[in-house]
Amino acid sequence: MNRRRVVITGLGWVTSLGTSVDGVWKDLLAGKSGIKAITKFDTEKYSTKIAGEINPWGGGDNIDKRVSKRLDRFAQYALNAAIDAVNDSGLDFSKEDPWRCGSIIGSGIGGMEEFENGYQKLMDKGPERLSPFMVPKLMCNAAAGNVSIHYGIKGPNYAATSACASAGHAIGEAAEYIRRNQCDVIVTGGSEAAVTPLGTGCFIALKALSKRNDEPTKASRPFDKDRDGFVLAEGGGIIVLEEYEHAKARGANIYAEFLGYGQSADGIHITAPDEEGRGAAHAMEIALAESGVSTTDVDYINAHGTSTGLGDIAETTAIKRLFKEEAYKTPVSSTKSMTGHLLGASGGIEAIIVAKAIQKGVMPPTINLENPDEACDLDYVPNVAREKDIKVALSNSFGFGGHNVSLVLGKI
Repeated sequence: MNRRRVVITGLGWVTSLGTSVDGVWKDLLAGKSGIKAITKFDTEKYSTKIAGEINPWGGGDNIDKRVSKRLDRFAQYALNAAIDAVNDSGLDFSKEDPWRCGSIIGSGIGGMEEFENGYQKLMDKGPERLSPFMVPKLMCNAAAGNVSIHYGIKGPNYAATSACASAGHAIGEAAEYIRRNQCDVIVTGGSEAAVTPLGTGCFIALKALSKRNDEPTKASRPFDKDRDGFVLAEGGGIIVLEEYEHAKARGANIYAEFLGYGQSADGIHITAPDEEGRGAAHAMEIALAESGVSTTDVDYINAHGTSTGLGDIAETTAIKRLFKEEAYKTPVSSTKSMTGHLLGASGGIEAIIVAKAIQKGVMPPTINLENPDEACDLDYVPNVAREKDIKVALSNSFGFGGHNVSLVLGKI
């Protein structure tokens, strides 16, 4: 069976740096951080008091206030980003076959805020006061479902839930439906809203978060010797995937081509990565093989790069395992140094970043890389963006549970 070509025709996001794709892109190239003190709740008892927070947030400009009240923040982020992405694509779903359009959106946690609020109401006022909207708001598939409802999409519609690999899985699986000729268009990516009292507290309990509270913008420092954990962030990143001929026929603007998708499992530990990088390397290897390119063809890698002690070394090891000597010639950067870690949404945000990097011919930097870890010895595009003609790029997403996803995008 001939596999159809898949391209990216629309971009939309909600981030701690803003919601304008071009505006946030400029901030990333300038090395601007969206990390700041948490203001949504009292952090007096919290050892970590910073995040990639989106506050104030009134439900977004793209959806009616009555609709937003029936959605948890994570679904609000997804729907707002999806509307921006679809508008950017120029698609008119009223002219599309709804059965050949899909909505696949990842989230690692789903409606954390609604869960917390509902539990508090249960404890304070009893079960009879729980909202009938609680389940529809907190379920992980609420983002995909509400995007589907908004546009009348009737094709594949579900959530990918694999911790921080969720959006990567969602995008990879979405592309497969188009390649197999089951769909022409899929709205996909990821969304997360875990900057809450419980969400923040749980990651503190895991000893996963940075405590650099006095220097929020310097807290996320992937591959730096002085990193002390990741910075929790929230938001959503949504792209429109479309079959190439379908996009061409309507004169769509094409940002990049989706070339391949690889996934694997470490099969070792529920939170720690394989220190030898075998699972991550295998995911990258599969993605490159599916794309019909080799390691020598890769011009840029957008790393998972969360700023954790074990994770950054494991990813560096994985790249060296697969790329061998080419690893030292291939630029790698972690944009989580600026956005923070959006958990299940990170792969959506980073797919947009890679698409823009390919379109514009420039690699965003890894900021705060001031004292490189001896075990992290690759070219991480430190602190300053760098121009480069990018024909092929990798985007990595790895998650608790040992999930590994690698996406390959290319210049059209």
